[in-house]
Amino acid sequence: MNKTISKVYVASDHRGVGLKLYLIEMLTAVGYIVVNLGTDDPNTMVDFPDIAKKLADAMEPDPKSRGILVCGTGAGMEIAANRYRHLRASRCDRPEQAREDRFHDDTNVLSLAADDIDIEVAFLCAQTFLESPFDAIERRIRRIKKIS
Repeated sequence: MNKTISKVYVASDHRGVGLKLYLIEMLTAVGYIVVNLGTDDPNTMVDFPDIAKKLADAMEPDPKSRGILVCGTGAGMEIAANRYRHLRASRCDRPEQAREDRFHDDTNVLSLAADDIDIEVAFLCAQTFLESPFDAIERRIRRIKKIS
């Protein structure tokens, strides 16, 4: 477990509820402080941009936090999250991709596609995302400043 992370904020739209709840259970079991930002009802439609905003608002005062967003495709949440200057979201479907995105781009939000990913693979992606370091060399920091 990465002890430098203050909290893990997790949120989903209606299509991602099942995967989100599984991730919360598993991440809590390995020791992370996990905050559920909703939604918890798969039968009530919610718009993914509203959920991404909720996560952005929660993470803004807490730069040591990380976020996980889940929707049907993963793309909607990724796009919505990247509209916020303090978020760097990537959609992942493999743990190696989560590791590389953290290492090269200091991603702080993981986006997952509930319709396309096996729940155990999703947990491995989340765990890898949370445990992987950022390679804070000058050129990577410079690039991140340009998009922030």
